[in-house]
Amino acid sequence: MALLGALGLGIYYLRPAATRVFPVYFRNGEIVNPEFTYPFRADIIPIWLAAFLAFIVPFIFIMLMQIRVRSLNDVNTAVMGLLFSLISAAVFQVFIKWLIGGLRPHFFSVCKPNINATNVGSGTGFDGLLFDRSICTGNEKEINDALESMPSGHSTAAFAGLVYCSLYINAKLKVFANYRPQYWKFVLFYAPLLGAVLIASSLTIDHYHHWYDILAGSVIGTMFAFGAYRCQYASVWDFRFNHIPLPRIEAERGFDYHLEHIQYEMSASRKGGLNSGNRLIGAPFDATATMPVVHTTSGHMRV
Repeated sequence: MALLGALGLGIYYLRPAATRVFPVYFRNGEIVNPEFTYPFRADIIPIWLAAFLAFIVPFIFIMLMQIRVRSLNDVNTAVMGLLFSLISAAVFQVFIKWLIGGLRPHFFSVCKPNINATNVGSGTGFDGLLFDRSICTGNEKEINDALESMPSGHSTAAFAGLVYCSLYINAKLKVFANYRPQYWKFVLFYAPLLGAVLIASSLTIDHYHHWYDILAGSVIGTMFAFGAYRCQYASVWDFRFNHIPLPRIEAERGFDYHLEHIQYEMSASRKGGLNSGNRLIGAPFDATATMPVVHTTSGHMRV
């Protein structure tokens, strides 16, 4: 993870790989793309704060759950999964920024192009209307950043951490299970998602990203949140097993999804027969076994 994080950080500081060409004026002097002419100003939520919130909010919930769960293994599993999600998503999106990128809404304010409507036609492409960053006279670091709009790093971090947080809350409190939960559990499940949406949406107010940059970052973050959670726990949605950490010891045998696990792996909920073994039936999603399984000395399984 340290190596992957260092790789992502190194790529983050590289000059954009893509050579972007863009029009500025039409022949009649009209701005071609006014969506790139917004003023450049400080972002409402800096990227460091978005990343910090994406980590610290789930971490606080993980530690609070230990009031009931009291499992060092669960803390280790949950925090490792959170780091998997945040670091992997960050590196994933930073590669796309570097290799693909795009113009931020404040690009022209940062670029400060040395061109006006009277000398249009000296560029490339049809009728000489297209130019590259060579016409920019602004700060090079700011121009580099303004050429890496897609996807949104804020949105990626927010959704990678806070969607993971919601999945953890659901698993421990059994929000979506075989009984009707209290309303506060329902609200608590969606609270981190609201936080992620607010962090991402603030980027449209300060004109740091277009809506499609935010959507792409949100999808990437959500994708890694689900993947990281499933790498660490026995299920994402199956309420019988989604609170149970996957094994590290004897991992070659794997998790066998028999119901006896429920008697020994505690969730933070006491409802729905979650600690009464064989009362639970059915096999939603990726858990298929519903009967206790005993491993014999010969290595075979007997139902």
